[in-house]
Amino acid sequence: MAVLGGAAFSASDPETAAACFADAVAAGVNHLDVAPQYGRAQHLLGPLIAPNRESLFVACKTLRHSADGVRVQLDESLRLLRCDYFDLYQLHAVTDLAELDARADALEAILAARAEGLCRWVGITGHEMGAPAAHLEALRRYDLDTVMFPVNPRLWSDDTYRRDAEALLEHAAEHDVGVMAIKAVAARPWADRRPTSTTWYEPYTSREDVARGIGFALSTPGVHAVCTPGDTEVLALALDAAARSVPMGTTERREAIAATSHEPGIFPMPAL
Repeated sequence: MAVLGGAAFSASDPETAAACFADAVAAGVNHLDVAPQYGRAQHLLGPLIAPNRESLFVACKTLRHSADGVRVQLDESLRLLRCDYFDLYQLHAVTDLAELDARADALEAILAARAEGLCRWVGITGHEMGAPAAHLEALRRYDLDTVMFPVNPRLWSDDTYRRDAEALLEHAAEHDVGVMAIKAVAARPWADRRPTSTTWYEPYTSREDVARGIGFALSTPGVHAVCTPGDTEVLALALDAAARSVPMGTTERREAIAATSHEPGIFPMPAL
């Protein structure tokens, strides 16, 4: 299953956003993930969501720390995205235990929003190498419905990351928690090279490489969906790969890890 990543529309225009949105819907995608931090995305997607709201699963996020800040941002996102409620509202960018501790009030506010009916489910997202361990602790502390964190072959070549991620996936499966993978087609940092995509990392752009990343994520036990990359040019390849994906066997997964293990890691994220 593919989730349409709203980050692809951060610097987009209405025509491109409408075309990409239509392509995703035509490909069978009915889950949209967006956040206030994604530039123009909320403004561009609101008019597209409104006529399709009944058939869409709309997920949004917040970076806020205080309860009041969360509520203000939630209300603003609901207005911009033309929704009466979100299907999923997530604590965005929890990268380690210190950040989880610092966002306790925000998480309580999200849980309160679920109780009020402003969202149906609540979750947590995050990048960086510490995200799986932080998300596992979040599931132990709070009644969360979903997690979203990076899954790709390069990360699985890191023993510590793989161990933490597999522990998170095992716990999520045991407690009926939905799991969404991000950064499935991340290749390497841009370093000092001029970016040719709108993602903060360099993505894979060949059909074979994109299919490998998407296939690896979707064949990882416990992963239910993969979020498309934040670039409208790579989006079509990712949608096609998700539609054609078949589960990788153990040998194929090992080959995918071996093929990418030489790549430099994309974390820590660069200052944007």
